[in-house]
Amino acid sequence: MTEKAEDRKPLLSKKIDKFFTGLADAWNFVRRFFKEVFVPPYEFKEIIHQCYRIGVESLPLISLTGFIVGIVFTNQSRPSLSEFGATSWLPSLISIAVVRAMGPLVTALIAAGKVGSSIGAEIGSMKVTEQIDAMEVSATNPFNFLVVTRVIATTLMIPMLVMYTDFVALMGSFLSVSANEKVSLVTFFVQVFESISFLDIISSVLKSILFGFTIGIVGCYKGYNSSKGTEGVGRAANAAVVMAMFLIFIEELLVLQIVNAIRAF
Repeated sequence: MTEKAEDRKPLLSKKIDKFFTGLADAWNFVRRFFKEVFVPPYEFKEIIHQCYRIGVESLPLISLTGFIVGIVFTNQSRPSLSEFGATSWLPSLISIAVVRAMGPLVTALIAAGKVGSSIGAEIGSMKVTEQIDAMEVSATNPFNFLVVTRVIATTLMIPMLVMYTDFVALMGSFLSVSANEKVSLVTFFVQVFESISFLDIISSVLKSILFGFTIGIVGCYKGYNSSKGTEGVGRAANAAVVMAMFLIFIEELLVLQIVNAIRAF
């Protein structure tokens, strides 16, 4: 038993060392981003290109998902409210749920799966095929061109996608409410805007910016540090999605605690 325990100690210490080394590398990567983002040349053309890929190309999936979320959540909430004769509260309930939590969270998770994996795989394949090394040889700053542009694009576009998702989800909810409770569009949106506060909107936007930055920086980090070979590219794409989703849930929890503390005052 003692020999087995002694054999496990080096393995455990290696895992601990690897964990803290990974944290240090990630911290240095994030710190380098904030250093490089203010250093010219500024790749505005690449930023616009990435914004198009992240924002416009994600619209079909975001539209379908947001619309379904609005309808499903409305239909799931109706039986509970009808037991108390409070189906007229449906627009208020849906607006609070969508704006505060569901809109940002659903959009961020979809973007983590679609955008995060794409960034991780793209940069990882460039790392494997030594294109990043070639950019350094040709006097081009690969970190600025590949990482800074993509992180800026995700940070800008995710909040816009969240607002679009909120609108689409509310429209899906309106169709369900209108079909069952015969509520007009004006009445529905009057109740929607009466139920949400300025703090709800601000917290949703700030949370979306944080989610966008997380998706971009995690995807770039995993791709930029991928191992050699096609297997390394697959691992980088997979790790980018898993890590981004995990951090999104952690950030959602932390932001919720902060916002609730502000509401308490």
